[in-house]
This record gives sequence, C-alpha cells and structure tokens, in this order.
Amino acid sequence: MLYWIAEQFQNEVGWMRLFQFLTFRAALAVILSLMISMVFGGRIIRFLRTLQIGESVRDLGLAGQKEKEGTPTMGGVIIIMAIIIPCLLVARLDNVYTLLMLLATTWMGIIGFVDDYIKVFKKDKDGLSGKFKILGQVVLGILVAVTMLISEDVVVRMDYQEALDNGYQSEIVKTHKSKETGKVIGVNVKTTLTNVPFIKDSGWDYSKLLPFLGMNAKKFVWILFVPFVIIVVVNVSNAANLTDGIDGLATGVSAIIGATLAILAYVSSNAIAADYLNILHLPGTEELVVFSACFLGACIGFLWYNSFPAQVFMGDTGSLTIGAIIAAMAILIRIELLIPVLCGIFLAENLSVMLQVGYFKYTRKKYGEGRRIFLMSPLHHHYQKKGMHESKIVTRFWIVGILLAVLTIITLKLR
Repeated sequence: MLYWIAEQFQNEVGWMRLFQFLTFRAALAVILSLMISMVFGGRIIRFLRTLQIGESVRDLGLAGQKEKEGTPTMGGVIIIMAIIIPCLLVARLDNVYTLLMLLATTWMGIIGFVDDYIKVFKKDKDGLSGKFKILGQVVLGILVAVTMLISEDVVVRMDYQEALDNGYQSEIVKTHKSKETGKVIGVNVKTTLTNVPFIKDSGWDYSKLLPFLGMNAKKFVWILFVPFVIIVVVNVSNAANLTDGIDGLATGVSAIIGATLAILAYVSSNAIAADYLNILHLPGTEELVVFSACFLGACIGFLWYNSFPAQVFMGDTGSLTIGAIIAAMAILIRIELLIPVLCGIFLAENLSVMLQVGYFKYTRKKYGEGRRIFLMSPLHHHYQKKGMHESKIVTRFWIVGILLAVLTIITLKLR
C-alpha cells in the first residue's frame, strides 16, 4: 500500500521515494513485524488467558513438562498478524508472489486455527482430523503449482539465444529489447526450470524426467510438477509442526530459515547477482524479500514470549503456517531441491518419527515386542530423555540451523 502511495506522491513529497527502495521496505517490514508481535503479543496472551485457552499436557515423563500445563496456546495468531499487517503496508500488492504468500499464510492459518479451536474449546485432543489437515495442505500445494504453471508473472528471464537453444520458443511470454540496437536481448519464459545445487548449470527442467513423451514433455510436465510441489508443502508443513515441541525451537529455526530465504530471493531477483552466481533470474521475486522480512520479524518477535520458559505456545495455528510459508517460498524461488539442507532440522525431526514408528512396528512383528531407535521421538525429546535441559537443546539446534543456512548459501558458489 505504501509503495502505491509513494508512486502517487513522490513528486510532491520527496521522502516518499524511500518506499520504492527494496532495502528500505524490507528493513521497515522487520521493524513493523517486530513491533506488532512484541507490543500486541502481550495483550493477545492476556486475552488468551482470560479465555482460559491453555495447553493440555500429556504426561510423557519429561522434565518440566507439567509446569507447562495451562500455558496459553493458539499464539500463532501473533505470528500471522505480524506477517500480514506489515506485508499489506510495505509490499507491492500487485505482485503475484506477494499475493500467493498472503494466501498461503491465511489459508494455513485458518486450518491451524480450526485444529487448535477443536482441541481447546471442544476438548478433543486429536483436533481437526488428519485427513482434513492434509487436504488443506494439498490444496495449497495445488495453488502454488498451478500459479507457477499458468501465471505469466511467474517466469524465468534468460538470454534470447539461450532460450532458443534450449527449445523454449513456444514458452516465451515477453521479450526485452536493447534501447540502442532494438534487438531482443532477453526473454521471460514460462518454465518449470529449477536451481540444482552443486551443478554448474543455470537450471534444470522437470520435463527432463519425461523423455518418453518427446516433444510433449513440456506440455505434460504438470503431471510430475504438481504432485512434487504438493509433497514438499505437506512434508515441510508437518515437519515444522513436529519440531514445535519445546520452547523456542520451531520459532528460532524458522527465523534462521526465513533470513536465508530473504537472501536467496534477493540474489534470484537481481539480474547481476543471478548472472554472477549462475542461478535462475526470477523477476518479481524481490517482493519475497519483503515478505521474508515480515516473516523474520514475526518469528523473532514471537520468540520474545515463546523462549524458555514460554509464556505462549504457537499451536498448530503457527506451526502448520510457518512450515507452509517456508515450503511455498522455497518453491517460488526455485530452490526446493535445497530444502533438505536448509530445513535440515525439520528433516531430522520428521525422519526421527518415521524411523521410530517404522522400526517399532517392524520389531513388534518380528520379535513380538516393539523396540525403539531413540529414547523418544521427535528427536528433541530424545535429548530431553537423556537429561539435557531444553534451553541447551534449543540453542544447539539453532547453531546447527545456522550452519545449515550458511551451507545453503555456500551452495550458490560450490558448483
């Protein structure tokens, strides 16, 4: 909104031009989201307490567990509010990436809120049926995938000759001509190209997995692309939900990932940086820098209240949403193949549960009694069972998260 106002009044009010600078808007987004989450967060927590919206803790034999009984939950509304309000103020609302991320935040926020509402007010510990949560995530995955496939604003910009050499003549939706010579020097291409880590190439197309379709591979690539996007969204969203088990863990890890996504979105949107790093140039994704700034500020602001000892829990309202946001942003800036590295903490938590359950069922069938790999899953509970204080677990997981984030950025040059 402020960007549009700045365009209208920049000649009359000179300082309004500041809102047209990406770095200024991103910095302002962080500040606004921090202020909203910290100022209004306390009031929302007090309101949740008056409604007696407290966490029901199942006795798992963990140290300090019963002390958390009654801590307000559904605090994810703080994160969502601190993302959406600054985004509406400082981001460009005519940008398809901004609109898609606002939709993803709102959609998954509603699903998570309904889940928490059933748990708290209906006293149903299972909450919203798992199949409905999965359905919501699938719908979001379809929306992201279809938008990428059909929107002419979601494109890859490449050299004209490069587009011709790679057979993208029919996928060109816009040309860019040199002002001096009038020759076509760049084109916007509708494609499912993505960045591949550690490979010295500017992109790899999903259609290459369908060689048996020949010339029709690009036409039917959606058969492969849509399910893949759905799988990414569902798994990252649920993994974030599993990670939200001790104070400040999911929030801090998500903040680290959000900051990394902001850097990756910036270099992808910048023609010079993208060319230098030999990654895909994605015009329009600069607005994802602003959205990532909102996300970062919201997570850090929520951490003010969610760090040990937590005054509020985000609930599924927050955890499902932040996971979906991370998945959607990674897909939109075409670094989904780096998710196992960037979201390594989420992956480890998710795998620990899958391995534990799978091994337990296997050994029960083979030996008559179930055996365990970990003392308890998800992984953070394993360390709690070993006697490690949750603050130390969280801090160490953050450190690992930072290392993974740095490794993710380094992959831009390790090719």
